[in-house]
Amino acid sequence: MQILIGIILGLAAWFILRVLLMGVYTVDQNERAVKTRFGRAVRVPGDKTTLDDPIAEALRPEEKPRYNYPQVRVIQPGGPYFKMPWEQIRKVSIATMTVNMALDLENPTANENGSRLEAVTKDQLNTGLTGQIRYRVSEANLYAFLFGIKKPFVHVLAYFVSVLRQRIASFEAKAEPLAAVSQASGAQVPLAGSEMTGISINDLRKNLRDLNEFMDNECRSAPARYGVILDASLITGIDPPAEVESALAAINTAHNQVSSDISLAQAAADQRVVQSRRAVEIETLKAQAEVEPVKSLAAQLGELHKAGPDILGAYLRNVRLALFDKAQQIYLEVSK
Repeated sequence: MQILIGIILGLAAWFILRVLLMGVYTVDQNERAVKTRFGRAVRVPGDKTTLDDPIAEALRPEEKPRYNYPQVRVIQPGGPYFKMPWEQIRKVSIATMTVNMALDLENPTANENGSRLEAVTKDQLNTGLTGQIRYRVSEANLYAFLFGIKKPFVHVLAYFVSVLRQRIASFEAKAEPLAAVSQASGAQVPLAGSEMTGISINDLRKNLRDLNEFMDNECRSAPARYGVILDASLITGIDPPAEVESALAAINTAHNQVSSDISLAQAAADQRVVQSRRAVEIETLKAQAEVEPVKSLAAQLGELHKAGPDILGAYLRNVRLALFDKAQQIYLEVSK
């Protein structure tokens, strides 16, 4: 009898220790948790999937059946919470992490020890890329992160690198007009920099912002695919091989010199045209100033003639007398 009582007391103690004490857990502020029962994640009511969430809007139609994950019940920070022995808690940190885009989580020595990512441009030039990626776990798709992919961070970084390399290999700068109209002369002149269009390194360096925006847009589907949000990608440097750098620097120097000469010549031509226009305006105003008194005098004489023929003769006599008064010598024609 005592043995049976001891067994019962032992089982009760084990039950209290295993269920009550070891079944209590908490979730930190920067964590989220998912509960599994017999290995199956607890779903939200209604059997909703990720296709019912806004994160699926970035998926293409053919991708939606492939990434159709169930929505699981997310345990928010706090506690204490309680779980039964047949239940397990999977905790995930949702803190934002920053890594070098050249980092290979499976092989840290790759890509020059994770410091420089190589990519090939459209003109077969092997370039080195440097930059950073900020990412965090998507609370809206914890199922994909915990159960859909074995190594989600490795998978997401590999996806980012593949998209970036494809973009570098096919990148073309936006078409720019080859000529612009001079404001002064109205003639077409070549734009500074237009002669450099088509050199892949220069195109990439001038359009780093567009490249970063493209990568952000392409990675909008990462939460629905892998349960990881790529907050931002910042490509900071695009460097050609050392043997090409000197030649590229010489090309850029010549380009800058040509652009400077074109700008100076255009400015000098515009200045001459403006000066010529001003000279014409000045001479026109002078001619108008000389013509206006004659027109005014003609108008006055016309008014005097309308008043009567004798008044115009008196006016002419008075004008002659005023001229005779100012003259020092007078020559009169005598009729024979």
